Amino acid sequence: MSMTASTNGRAPPFGQWERAVATRYLRAKRSQGGVALISIISFVGIMLAVAVLIIVMSVMNGFRTELLSRILGFSGHLYVAGGVLNSPDRDGMIRRIGQMPGVIQVTPVVEAQAMALGNGQISGAIVRGITPRDLKATRLVSDNITRGSMAGFGEGEYGGDLILVGDRLAQSLGVQPGDALSLVSPVGGATAFGGTPLRKTYTVAGTFTVGMSEYDQTFIYMPLEQAQLFFGRETGIDYIEIKLEDPDEAVAMKPDLAKVAGPAALLTDWTEKNASYWGALKVERNVMRLILMMLVAIAAMNIISGLVMLVKNKGRDIAILRTMGAGQGSILRIFFMAGAAVGVLGTLAGLVIGSLFCIFIGEIQQAVEWVTGAQVFSSDIYFLSRIPAKIDWREVGVITFWALAMSFLATLPPAWRASRLDPVEALRYE
Repeated sequence: MSMTASTNGRAPPFGQWERAVATRYLRAKRSQGGVALISIISFVGIMLAVAVLIIVMSVMNGFRTELLSRILGFSGHLYVAGGVLNSPDRDGMIRRIGQMPGVIQVTPVVEAQAMALGNGQISGAIVRGITPRDLKATRLVSDNITRGSMAGFGEGEYGGDLILVGDRLAQSLGVQPGDALSLVSPVGGATAFGGTPLRKTYTVAGTFTVGMSEYDQTFIYMPLEQAQLFFGRETGIDYIEIKLEDPDEAVAMKPDLAKVAGPAALLTDWTEKNASYWGALKVERNVMRLILMMLVAIAAMNIISGLVMLVKNKGRDIAILRTMGAGQGSILRIFFMAGAAVGVLGTLAGLVIGSLFCIFIGEIQQAVEWVTGAQVFSSDIYFLSRIPAKIDWREVGVITFWALAMSFLATLPPAWRASRLDPVEALRYE
């Protein structure tokens, strides 16, 4: 075997001959002292670990993004409540908030619980009263009318008797557009003996679905004036809902909003309203990432066993190379490249498989459901109708770097041991 000499008489680091020897050792059969089977097992282990880590983190990112888009599309980003809602200048305050930079929608809301009675069925519901204009601006609802329409919503006496019902709630009550739906308010009309329950019948104008069963099973939209009358609010409202161009700016905008709303206002944002939910989701995501990264590290450790056996089987070759003038650095680099090649190829294969799985996850879900005849992702349990996946390429880069780093670290101990092998001891019993 020829060695390409450099100006100092030695082969350059990671030169052609070192790469050739590393490749030959890596591809050697068992009868030739190779460890191809162990190398294949190491390759598959790293590939699967990297692919699973990418898939799981992408699904969790997609799950968070889908939930966030639906929750923030259905509800607001900032909320104003408190005594300021009873101020004579309430309408002026609403206009001033709407003129703030970054604000795209300001919605006065009446919201309360009620009992819904359909065709022999009964269910609890949350009734949200808003104006027809604000309902139309809530695109997640107005663009997802599954049956019926919004026509007539907010028209007629007291703002109209037409309501929109979540599709799942309508199905559980056995009603459809055009049917009558009775609502019972815990506190409606005021009498000499205090508030009394009020029952009134409405007409279902249409049904909507936002892709989260929690909302589709619970909410009913009613014109604001009708909700004020039904729940005994007179001209009052329960809170003001504010939507921003960028929901992430909600916390930063609270000081400016406080100046506009006044000292009597109670301000909350979407991160506070869903603090426990998002906190639990964040902790789960971080723990899952840590566990799976440990699995990648464990898979990379398989390289050590393969290289240790390779060094043991190639002891005679190492001694011959040393006597021919190969330095300790050359031997270390040869076995380092042999082990690192397994890690690099396994990582790249896992990267490709994981990315393709996430890209075509919808088709894979449909194929699995077609073969098994069962739903693998029930919307009743997970609030979504399909498995979401969003690839964060920055996170994929971190995963790739971690897998390569673990692979390189795993190759160093056996490669260092090979470089320290005494050629005299290796050839003594040959």
